[in-house]
Amino acid sequence: MTTDPAARSAPRSSARRRNLLLVSVLALVPWSVQTFTAGSATLLFPWGLVGPATGSVTTITDFFLRFTMGLPDYILVWPVGVACYLVALGSALSGVLFGREDVRLTAAGLLLAGVTQLEVARGFSVQPGRTAWPVGTVLLWAVAGFLYWSRAGERDAR
Repeated sequence: MTTDPAARSAPRSSARRRNLLLVSVLALVPWSVQTFTAGSATLLFPWGLVGPATGSVTTITDFFLRFTMGLPDYILVWPVGVACYLVALGSALSGVLFGREDVRLTAAGLLLAGVTQLEVARGFSVQPGRTAWPVGTVLLWAVAGFLYWSRAGERDAR
């Protein structure tokens, strides 16, 4: 066993960068996919909505600042999920920048963001002619589980 602090911190530094990469990639995948009986789809990302057929993009800020009249409750949890995700991202970023990540906070932020996406998908799915797939829930929970359990194994090894 090495006593050199730099040698011991190298694997942790690499794990922190990996954690940040995993959490960051979640911003690039759709959190919910709504399919319509007419054959079109809408992709809901943490940063906005995309209509692949038309190429339209509506940012989350435009959606909530310009189209706020009469929004159903289930869509209002979308920004709550984004806030939870940002907490997880901030925790992972703190690990890289300062060497201090609370993986429990990172995992909890991702788990809660996943819960909110279940509600978004449920709300969209009860509308006629539309089905919503909570892809983000699965991905957010998978990354949270991986980060938490990989860290738990690290604690057990000490």
